[in-house]
Amino acid sequence: MEDSKAITTREIEERLIDLRGQKVMLDRDVAYVYGVETRRVNEAVKNNTEKFPEKYCFRLQPTEKQYVVENFDHLGNLDKSPVEPRAFTERGLYMIATILKSKKATETTFSIIETFAKSREIARNIHALHNEPDNQKQQGLIQRTGELLSDLIVDEADTLETESSIELNLMAIKFKHTVKRSKR
Repeated sequence: MEDSKAITTREIEERLIDLRGQKVMLDRDVAYVYGVETRRVNEAVKNNTEKFPEKYCFRLQPTEKQYVVENFDHLGNLDKSPVEPRAFTERGLYMIATILKSKKATETTFSIIETFAKSREIARNIHALHNEPDNQKQQGLIQRTGELLSDLIVDEADTLETESSIELNLMAIKFKHTVKRSKR
């Protein structure tokens, strides 16, 4: 079942959901991004339980499963499954990468690492904007944040040429950042 097409950071970001105060990816989406069947992901956890403590991987509660079904279109058919899906935290995604060995698994792990790193940098930049009195440094933070957001949103592999505008209202600061990309 392994698909050799590399996963993009946008595809990773689209599959991350907020549960229990953190970003997680459900087992079926982990399987998708790694190019394996969901049962392979769950077998890996079952055969390596010591590598997946609760802060790495957990089963959804029925109320969490219902929330996911109601709020994420691509997960709507989970309501028909008698099994509660597993959710992998960032740590769990890195750990599953040590078990699923393939070229696609390695490439996917790079995309996962990049996605989480960019998300953390965006959060740091937004926080820093509130504390930065220097207008030029603020502009630099705004520019970098716009670039990071664009990287997470725009799929370079499918883009011939596009112009994207990102506008954020950060209470006292409002900025618009336009990115124009051509296929590399």
